[in-house]
Amino acid sequence: MKLSTKGRYGLRAIVELSARQESGPVSLSLIASEQGVSEAYLEQLMRLLKNAGLVTTARGKTGGYLLKRDAKDITVAEILNALEGSTALVDCVGTDVRVCERACYCASRPLFLTLQNRIDAVLNETTLFDLTEDYREQKRRNEDAKSLS
Repeated sequence: MKLSTKGRYGLRAIVELSARQESGPVSLSLIASEQGVSEAYLEQLMRLLKNAGLVTTARGKTGGYLLKRDAKDITVAEILNALEGSTALVDCVGTDVRVCERACYCASRPLFLTLQNRIDAVLNETTLFDLTEDYREQKRRNEDAKSLS
């Protein structure tokens, strides 16, 4: 499985949103500048996340984006499915096995199924909260390293 920029940038954006929303709605421009993603592209990604029911918007001068549910209740699988559509390693282990005429007797499909099951387990067990806590810790370590220089 190779994630596209939609998956990678969208995941970074929603983690940034999760880390900053304690003080209210987070502006698109702030997320974009912190994550090095253009606002135009980020807007497209946030629309996908909003359509999936993961984020919502607040209008007005202090408006921006908010998580629609608690970060502990949002899995990485949900986020990536919203952004990528599918997290299937190869087509024959996705939702439509008809894409491969050899699916029923393929020598490598059992391996692909095992890999896909493990990938799915990690994506379903890892929450946005987990990623946010890791991100906060990375930022703390980075700041500590800067202060020692």
